[in-house]
Amino acid sequence: MALTPRLELRQAQTLVMTPQLQQAIKLLQLSSMELTEYVVNEVERNPLLEIAEGEDTGTRTLEERAQEDRENTESLSQAAEAEGAPLLKSVDLSEPQNAPSSEALDVDYDNNWGTEPGPGGPALGSDQAFAGWSERGGSFEGGTPPDLEDTLAEKPTLREHLLSQIGVDFSEPADRVIGAYLVEMLDESGYFVGSTADAAESLGCAVEKVDEVLENLQRLDPAGIFARSLSECLALQLRDRNRLDPAMQALLDNLDLMARGDVGAMIRRCGVDEEDVRDMIAEIRTLNPKPALAFEGGTVQPITPDVMMRRGLKGGWIVELNSDSLPRVLVNNAYYAEVHTQARSKADKAFIAECYNTANWLVKSLHQRATTILKVSSEIVRQQEDFFARGVRFLRPLILRDIAEAIEMHESTVSRVTSNKYIATPRGIFELKYFFTASIASSRGGEAHSAESVRHRIKALIDNESPSAVLSDDTIVEKLRTDGVDIARRTVAKYREAMGIPSSVRRRRQKAGK
Repeated sequence: MALTPRLELRQAQTLVMTPQLQQAIKLLQLSSMELTEYVVNEVERNPLLEIAEGEDTGTRTLEERAQEDRENTESLSQAAEAEGAPLLKSVDLSEPQNAPSSEALDVDYDNNWGTEPGPGGPALGSDQAFAGWSERGGSFEGGTPPDLEDTLAEKPTLREHLLSQIGVDFSEPADRVIGAYLVEMLDESGYFVGSTADAAESLGCAVEKVDEVLENLQRLDPAGIFARSLSECLALQLRDRNRLDPAMQALLDNLDLMARGDVGAMIRRCGVDEEDVRDMIAEIRTLNPKPALAFEGGTVQPITPDVMMRRGLKGGWIVELNSDSLPRVLVNNAYYAEVHTQARSKADKAFIAECYNTANWLVKSLHQRATTILKVSSEIVRQQEDFFARGVRFLRPLILRDIAEAIEMHESTVSRVTSNKYIATPRGIFELKYFFTASIASSRGGEAHSAESVRHRIKALIDNESPSAVLSDDTIVEKLRTDGVDIARRTVAKYREAMGIPSSVRRRRQKAGK
């Protein structure tokens, strides 16, 4: 077989991530604080970018804020109109014609690949998008790697630490939502300063349910968190050490005697001798009266929501972006025209053109980010309307694919939008990802059932069972399947144990002994 040179024409599809898409993806997954920091850094590097200044004293009306937003984001609107899509600021869910259209700016970052640069040349240089990294050589700019300290992971905040534990220790979606709500009611020392009655009213559930969740939250790390008083904080830490006996509890109930140093009164109240009292005092002094301060930046910072929702005048819900969380960036076209005409060398002209295209693309990327967040959050509100109207027990099963298919985007895009993004609702401020709950299929081929509603059905069946006919797990499975719930016996057992309900054998013995 002879080897001869020849020419062949082949057509193939390849995925190429342009710097523009890299920036768009990066902006989408940033929180509001991280986005502000990113924009500030871009403004410092790019002389054609400006942050729209505007003093907000908190006394302006909604109309005044809307007028200022329109004035300060003129270039943003022009960039959006050039793409054929208006600047979307809010969605009125009570008016179907105002709902976000499927023809709106659809930012499917994972499927929208290409190599076309923006008008006027490359829209964003790799050095501008990711400072310090060279795409061509894969080396650090200047040949100097970053310091080791720059690669260290940040220490999680108290809020992040608690939410990670809630996601693991709480199996019911409703409990996780209540727990996330109560986390926002901690003060800088880690004490619970709110009211469970107010939380129950906001969430639309029973006070007993909130009290139960609060009691479980008090078992989280660090010990002493979610306490309502100093004595309870110390008691929680001693309970964690298995050192909370009646004598110690009596001493905690009389901390004023300990503050005065009245050893005789403490001996009488605790019923122990002087040596035991002094040992208990020494142990109490080893405890931390402010457990939240063990975290760097331990204060639970207030959250600025990215999206806000409210009741519409004609019913339904109105979902709108929080303009205070959106950095307003302008492109100084007058300055660009001035320096562009004065540039003499080829390098200067290239630098000015790159800065101008980078600035324009950043404005477009910010618009795309805002529009995508609004589309995703609006669809979440539509699908979880029962939760907002009737309370936490009516959370419906929801997964990323449901939202992605409804708004015709990729699941990964929805995942990025729902991370570190918050919505202010009449029931409180929630992270968007908390509205996604597990589902259990229907045996009749209908709509799936939420895991929480199935737990309530299991509990109701067991509460109403007769002492002479205690329901086994298999019997519960049959009854649920009759009601249209397709569930396995091991799942019933798992839910029953999570609710603290004993097995049918133990229940039969307990009821027989009454």
